[in-house]
Amino acid sequence: MAGPASLTLVGAGRMGSALLRGWLKGPDREISVIEPSPHDEIRELAEQGRIRLNPEPSPSGIVVLAVKPQQFAAISETAKEYVGPKTLAISIMAGVRLAQLSRRLGTERVIRSMPNTPGSIGQGVMAFCAPQGAMKADIAAAREILAPLGDVHGPVDEGLMSAVTAVSGSGPAYIFLLAEVMTEAGVAQGLPRDLAASLARRTVEGAAALMAGSEESPEALRKAVTSPGGTTQAALDILMGTSGMPQLFRTALAAAASRDRQLSQEAD
Repeated sequence: MAGPASLTLVGAGRMGSALLRGWLKGPDREISVIEPSPHDEIRELAEQGRIRLNPEPSPSGIVVLAVKPQQFAAISETAKEYVGPKTLAISIMAGVRLAQLSRRLGTERVIRSMPNTPGSIGQGVMAFCAPQGAMKADIAAAREILAPLGDVHGPVDEGLMSAVTAVSGSGPAYIFLLAEVMTEAGVAQGLPRDLAASLARRTVEGAAALMAGSEESPEALRKAVTSPGGTTQAALDILMGTSGMPQLFRTALAAAASRDRQLSQEAD
């Protein structure tokens, strides 16, 4: 039986490095990293002989593109040098479509995925899509390669990827913003800033942990903490009002999905 396919990682930023750490914990395989400005961790791994840093181009079993979508056009020629007839290319770039990946890299064996930043600690969630008729082996390989970042869903229809990006790809920023605005609202109520920040942050962290450990839906958990006529109900009457969070999030996610589609156009 053949061993694990060789891997080439193009881009070793936060997400790329998280993938790399996960791969290094798995089966032994040849791993190359293409990164013009490697940080200390990448340099140390290269010095230890655990990865090859910026090696001479040769076809790899799997090439993973982990750069910003705006950089794709510039790096695609470099990445293409590591793509051969049997190479599977996996992208974690927002907005870059399967057809664009295929055209620029010169292969039909492409996977498009959208992780999020909690993937940097293995707590992310992502969905991926594949071309119609993609080989089962490519689908299985994509799940294995992306698994170090967290939960993997797919394949889904590519038409859903802009919505995936809006919900989960950009989603962590919404949670961080929640902690920010709760802090500022606490300060406005007279709390010292450090106390307000601690209360807001730990409340967000604790609520997320409670939801993660519960089989109940977010709606059920919300209702469980909301006593009729109480303080929580008073706040939710505002947050869930006509111009509150439900409408704001629909508008915000529509903007994020629209920007994802614009990035697809810019990638050309």
